[in-house]
Amino acid sequence: MRCARTITVAVALVAALASNALAGAQRYTNPRFAELTAMHRTLGILPFHVTIDPNRLPKNMTAEMVQNEQKAEGLDFQKQLYARFLTRSEDHSYSVTFQDVHLTNALLAKAGINYDNMAEHTMTEIAQVLGVDAIVSGSIERSQPMSTGAAIATGVLLGGLYMGKTHRVDISMSVHNGADSALLWSYVHTDNGGLTNSSEAMAKSLLKKVAGQFPYKGNGRMVEFASH
Repeated sequence: MRCARTITVAVALVAALASNALAGAQRYTNPRFAELTAMHRTLGILPFHVTIDPNRLPKNMTAEMVQNEQKAEGLDFQKQLYARFLTRSEDHSYSVTFQDVHLTNALLAKAGINYDNMAEHTMTEIAQVLGVDAIVSGSIERSQPMSTGAAIATGVLLGGLYMGKTHRVDISMSVHNGADSALLWSYVHTDNGGLTNSSEAMAKSLLKKVAGQFPYKGNGRMVEFASH
């Protein structure tokens, strides 16, 4: 009996360690961060690039539906991330402002830059269009879609919440220097779950872990948000 209990505890411990490793995060900060960002005042936040595992799509989900879902989530996550920065500004002081995402998207559209062709432009080009010092961008890799239509096809909706199978979401966020497109900072996070994988929930989870580590530590004033 004691041996069985020991094995059970050992298995549970291994499972816990594996789970922690999977949910872990990786962070990078440019060694020259302080030097390169000394004159930074405003950051722009881009729509995130979303990809969904093509091997786990519902049979009735077309390529056009997938593209629309990815684009919609990328734009929504951009707004949610901005909103989370706003709400967490009361707890963390930063030395920069964040451009309002509605202004960001309007300026991008005016310059002919959109979700589909954004990868064709350097961070320096985008920063010049936006008039910002650095760019916050990132990607979301889903193991399966999370739209209402997809949820109906792959799981069950209960009270508006998805009750399908647990799935994995890998989120990466980066900050690039507007002057030369150099990578200044990056953070990679893995989320697992069904109910917690909405854009709002993911942004909240990500910022909860990132906010205190975001490299633009303040000079005593609260972070501001530039709307014009």
